[in-house]
Amino acid sequence: MDNKLKIKLSIADRVYPLTISASQEEGLRKAAKKIEERIKQLEQSYAVRDKQDVLAMCALQFAALAEQKTIDKDSNQTALEEKLKALDELLKAQLSQ
Repeated sequence: MDNKLKIKLSIADRVYPLTISASQEEGLRKAAKKIEERIKQLEQSYAVRDKQDVLAMCALQFAALAEQKTIDKDSNQTALEEKLKALDELLKAQLSQ
């Protein structure tokens, strides 16, 4: 049974207290760190000072990245299936000779 931890994560100058499973801590801390890094980058690159705008841009970038990974995975899966079918046909042709 996972032990519950109480942690505090700081994102965009706000502190969020969370009660989580011990197994989630590392992932959440890394995610918060990546968000903070992206916020800093966006603020420097676009001179955006409104945290709501920066958070929305940050959320859009992370969501787009996740969607692109799904698209790439599906594309890779399709290509792999096609190659396996071609290999299967070659094997069947060789075995039937």
